[in-house]
Amino acid sequence: MQRLEFRRASIHGHDVAFRTGGSGPALLLVHGMASSSFTWRHVMPALADHFTVVAPDLPGHGASAKPRGDYSLGNLADSLRDLLIVLGHDRATLIGRSLGGGVAMQFAYQFPEHCERLVLVSSGGLGEDVNPLLRALSLPGAEYLLALGCNRWAHDAGTTVVRSLRPLGLRPGPQFADIWDS
Repeated sequence: MQRLEFRRASIHGHDVAFRTGGSGPALLLVHGMASSSFTWRHVMPALADHFTVVAPDLPGHGASAKPRGDYSLGNLADSLRDLLIVLGHDRATLIGRSLGGGVAMQFAYQFPEHCERLVLVSSGGLGEDVNPLLRALSLPGAEYLLALGCNRWAHDAGTTVVRSLRPLGLRPGPQFADIWDS
């Protein structure tokens, strides 16, 4: 199995963190909301045996910069295109999970010349019903409420509650744990 590197690139003056490794056709792995490239840790080594794997932390996520401004699907797709160009890849197969699926679909729409294939894994934005939490996050002012709920105090309080429920056999699922850690 291939060894993977954690790297950073400066794109438009902002750091973008990413994991990469392997050689061959480019695969761009796009994580979900409140997650990071770490989401792909179990599949990246095997994929890197046959492909050049690039798994970025989307802007505002993981170890990437968290600039003020536009976090729309279109802007996130722009940042992926710019990362591919900086890394010297003309085309890539995009694999998107959850929010990353929405970003990958937007990328394929905006930049078909850069998209070899599109793979969606439990993609956000598909189907008739959108999760109520995602709808709430799109309301005006949601960024202020999110900042109140996503701080060290709230994280530590939630962690304490989860620990206290473990003796009762209640544990969060792995996806929830990844989001909580982010």
